[in-house]
Amino acid sequence: MNQLVIAAQIAVAVSVAFVWIFRIHNVIKEFNQFKLNDITRSFVGFAKTSLATLLIVGIWYDSLVLASAVLMGLFMVAAQYFHFKAGNPFKQRLPSLILLLLCIFIAVSSADII
Repeated sequence: MNQLVIAAQIAVAVSVAFVWIFRIHNVIKEFNQFKLNDITRSFVGFAKTSLATLLIVGIWYDSLVLASAVLMGLFMVAAQYFHFKAGNPFKQRLPSLILLLLCIFIAVSSADII
């Protein structure tokens, strides 16, 4: 199970980093569609890339994983809300939904609930 959790941590971290580093033009377009300002976008980008880094570091330092996964999951809940509010199709909501489910899996696993 531990290997699966680590794989999920890597998947979430790499996905978030990829979107916020290499697909920033899409992020800018979406934040404009959501009517969110540049300061909000910058804060979210900084927070999500920091949390992605903590998820990777959490592979070696278990104590970082639970909080990072929960906070990242909350960002994914917010993404779902804004996509829904903007009337985006399910296809656009699917990536953040998958990342939300992975964050829940990571958080539950790291809290030793399973």
